[in-house]
Amino acid sequence: MPVPRVPRRRERLQDNPVDGHKRVLLASPRGYCAGVDRAVIAVEKALERYGAPVYVRKQIVHNIHVVTELEAAGAIFVDEVDEVPEGAHVVFSAHGVSPAVVSAAADRGLRAIDATCPLVTKVHREAVRFARDDFEILLIGHTGHEEVEGTAGEAPDHVTIVNSPLEADSVVVKDPEKVVWLSQTTLSVDETMETVRRLRERFPSLQDPPSDDICYATQNRQVAIKKVAKDADLVIVVGSANSSNSVRLVEVALEYGAKAAYRVDYADEVRQEWLDGVETVGVTSGASVPDVLVQEVLADLAAAGYGDVEEVRTAEEDLMFSLPKELRQDAGGRRDDRALGGRTRA
Repeated sequence: MPVPRVPRRRERLQDNPVDGHKRVLLASPRGYCAGVDRAVIAVEKALERYGAPVYVRKQIVHNIHVVTELEAAGAIFVDEVDEVPEGAHVVFSAHGVSPAVVSAAADRGLRAIDATCPLVTKVHREAVRFARDDFEILLIGHTGHEEVEGTAGEAPDHVTIVNSPLEADSVVVKDPEKVVWLSQTTLSVDETMETVRRLRERFPSLQDPPSDDICYATQNRQVAIKKVAKDADLVIVVGSANSSNSVRLVEVALEYGAKAAYRVDYADEVRQEWLDGVETVGVTSGASVPDVLVQEVLADLAAAGYGDVEEVRTAEEDLMFSLPKELRQDAGGRRDDRALGGRTRA
């Protein structure tokens, strides 16, 4: 697994003149969602409870900064459970795992803590139910993404992955009368609905999942950046390259009117030339990004003259999820104060 880098120092952005008034439109909601909050706290509490090291299969969430901080605290990230010493504690990431991974961990006597986002777990249960009823499942998502691997692993003989609207035009099914679609939770809402539209043109009996699979946080962040993008000369999305929802935010910003849009992990990656002639900068962050990284971007932009920050809020988020059952009590058996995740989210 790649070692996350730390931000490098560089000269501050320059306050160069532009024709109009410099400002920042700050999208809200942005940053941590409830599932990410729960997963990160789960690793922190496992380290508090059991001591270092605690092993984590894959990145707990797709963010370089979060992984770096947890590594410094004693977490060890591995690609597969066979890299974990027998009997050790292992945390499954927010993206979920297949039954085969759960079984492999049990075979090694690992003490597993499942930090899968409950919204991903919902999709897993849907896959199991539809497979039990002998439906063919068209799973809209990206081949190789951990969430897709976990969901497909629940019913491998019934799942076909559809990566894009284009693939919807060529996918083959055994029985067009018994087909259902599910999706990865972090996709572009618009692209997913276009894929569904194309699938339904070919398979009119295509069934919908019981409820929308794309998570509330993904949808909310996309709605917010759509509103910001139409007025932005430049959009900066804070998030890591392997974060599907962060990458989608860049695409959505461009699609909805931003003249330019870039993704950065850290403030030091914002380039001076991006700001040439720019009056309005839109800023947002993916669902696995701590707000401290956004604040660093805002501070650098303020130094470049973009100190006027207007928040553009399109929804309120107050959802919290219970921690994995192993972590809801402290070492003395008392209910822990952080049995619910709940850092402040923008």
